[in-house]
Amino acid sequence: MTMIKPEVPSDPKAMVAEAEKALADIARIRDGIGTVIFGQESVVERTLVALLAGGHALLVGVPGLAKTKLVETLGTVLGLDDRRIQFTPDLMPSDILGSEIMEQDDNGKRYFRYVKGPIFAQLLMADEINRASPRTQSALLQAMQEYHVTVAGERHDLPRPFHVLATQNPLEQEGTYPLPEAQLDRFLMQIDILYPELEAERRVLLETTGTSEAAADRVIDATRLLEMQQLIRRMPVPEGVVDAILKLVRSARPGADNDIAKKFISWGPGPRASQALMLCARARALYDGRLAPSVDDVKALAEPVLQHRMALTFAARADGMNVRDVIANVTKVAL
Repeated sequence: MTMIKPEVPSDPKAMVAEAEKALADIARIRDGIGTVIFGQESVVERTLVALLAGGHALLVGVPGLAKTKLVETLGTVLGLDDRRIQFTPDLMPSDILGSEIMEQDDNGKRYFRYVKGPIFAQLLMADEINRASPRTQSALLQAMQEYHVTVAGERHDLPRPFHVLATQNPLEQEGTYPLPEAQLDRFLMQIDILYPELEAERRVLLETTGTSEAAADRVIDATRLLEMQQLIRRMPVPEGVVDAILKLVRSARPGADNDIAKKFISWGPGPRASQALMLCARARALYDGRLAPSVDDVKALAEPVLQHRMALTFAARADGMNVRDVIANVTKVAL
């Protein structure tokens, strides 16, 4: 019988040294992004937390809020091979996965050669993902979850790391295909991008309408990002934080022992939400300069992690409540 050996605990001193090195890198990453993206500190924090946690993120905001610029800047600063796909209703799965083409060698023998699509990138921007047909959306689903694609029965592994940052316009819904719940659940977080503050918008005007425009420089590379992701998975999590995650997620499900869930929640988050909160809480702690997450990290991440994994009842909509209101109330009750 095969015995499973317990994992040997990391050397505390070595882990502290790794964490200090990661903190220095994160500080340089933030500075690099800040040369191009003005304001939007919460958006930058949550997006970087999603990437440090090794997941995908859904960016939701009206046009013109620098969603594309943010993804381009992240690709540059993190040293990742980044690509952008503009999703449209006529986009086919082969347009993103690639396809086989027939070629002929010098002897006249014909054969098929696989030509990789733009999905073979380390950082993929899926622009206006809800404009693609369900068929194309489902082609992306396997890649987001399994980190490989299958074309003509052959498996092709995606590069590592592999992250999808998808954008959605919350206003214009004509000609769109809402993402199914199964695909929404693959996103670690939904990050809402709001209008910038006055001083940030003033700086945007001054910095981007002249003869020259600031550009970001590479700070780390893909190998270093993978090392930081592994460090985050080794970070200890206090038992109180684990209990807080479980209590919060279970309190956001229909039938939970609180009046908010019973009245306002139609369906709630599954275990994948708990996993997302665990990873993101660790990543946020490291981003903030701490070696272990706290309950405050869980509270701060409740909205972006849970809001796309829940649906409200008719009673909630009739009372004028939205998902954010319900999550805020559930968080107060649970934590």
